[in-house]
Amino acid sequence: MQLLLIRHALPELVTASDGRADPALTEEGHAQAKRLPAALAPYRIARIASSPQRRALETAAPVAEALNLPVTEYVGLAEYDYDLDHYIPFHEAEARAPEAFARIRAGEFPKSVDADAFRTRVFESLGRIVDESGHEDTVAVFAHGGVINVFLQQLLGLDRPLVFPIEYVSVTRVLVSRSGERRVASVNETGHVRDMLRR
Repeated sequence: MQLLLIRHALPELVTASDGRADPALTEEGHAQAKRLPAALAPYRIARIASSPQRRALETAAPVAEALNLPVTEYVGLAEYDYDLDHYIPFHEAEARAPEAFARIRAGEFPKSVDADAFRTRVFESLGRIVDESGHEDTVAVFAHGGVINVFLQQLLGLDRPLVFPIEYVSVTRVLVSRSGERRVASVNETGHVRDMLRR
């Protein structure tokens, strides 16, 4: 089987909220997400899984509509900032949260993150998706940069959790054999939105 790990599109800034911050996509983010049905058309997608966070669900929506497939939510695919009352897009983080920005750029989680708990729920959810899918299935998984990175860290035996600069609406492909062996086939494919990414 094949997992297509897709990071959400560009979300809004949320500086403070009552409870968890759950930003929607910006207009630019919706335009990015609309590129995905064509980009994913070569794959015979059998299932769609997603983080429960709004930015992931809104990114999944054009693909789900195009394929007439339901979206199954997995709480364990939520980003490591799931419980925070604010959300800062990464391109704004250097100015607004310089300490967290520096740690992320160095490949490390912000200090507030319980890394072990985060990894555990991510691995459990991805394991469930594999277990619930057929051997020939391709599953589109809409998630977050941290989620995709910690999975890659496990598969590739990396020292740091946030090694890859996973771009908005990028596609990372992981192949799963019948024996359960997982192999990274590609990381951070962005050809479908190369003209839309912030540098």
